[in-house]
Amino acid sequence: MQVRSAAIICSMRPHGEHGAIVRALTPDHGLLAGYVRGGRSRRLRPVLVPGNIVESDFRARTAEQLPALSAELSHSRAGLLHEPLAAAAIDWLCTLTAVALAEGQPHRPLYDALEATLRAVEYAPAARGWAAAAVRYELLLLAELGYALDLSVCAVTGAGDDLAFVSPRSAAAVSRSAGQPYADRLLPLPAFLIRPDVETGWDDILDGLRLTGHFLARNILVDWRAGALDARERLVARLRRLS
Repeated sequence: MQVRSAAIICSMRPHGEHGAIVRALTPDHGLLAGYVRGGRSRRLRPVLVPGNIVESDFRARTAEQLPALSAELSHSRAGLLHEPLAAAAIDWLCTLTAVALAEGQPHRPLYDALEATLRAVEYAPAARGWAAAAVRYELLLLAELGYALDLSVCAVTGAGDDLAFVSPRSAAAVSRSAGQPYADRLLPLPAFLIRPDVETGWDDILDGLRLTGHFLARNILVDWRAGALDARERLVARLRRLS
């Protein structure tokens, strides 16, 4: 097995005395894990930061063996670790990707969306410029893993307009008129998730995070992966302070 590809570093954990096990998202081969010899060295630590883009080379003699990974830095986002909000966003997006995806399953739309969202975190002049993209990334990840929300028509009336809620059970949209009597049992559906041309405010972004967070916690971040939600809570708490 050999894969040479651009990759986004998603996680790094120590292994042995000096090495590290790294998970990275590639465009055509999905999430891959590899052992980096000397991964905790002064030279490689800045390379293996989550959010960085590297040129990766995964090599293994058999399919059962953990590949050896070498990585050459293409683009660094390590400088953002000194900015608490940007660091929290990168930590969550990369952690979610690392724990949610099965290894070796291609997810090209997720690779493109993750890189675009990380680029927005890096270059947007304010958090509102990338927070909506983070919600859309979570929504796309749910869809890629088979848990897509049906936001096309109202589950009650069949109409496609004035959608304002989502059922927490069926993940289907509900119109304002049909859902208003049960609003306390439904999740708000912010307009920017169905109409990308509308202006997005902080209330919309927080509603979007509440919506995607419900389905991530219910369908994906369960069992040993539930601990990943701590990184999300840190990000949401920082975003609430801005609203």
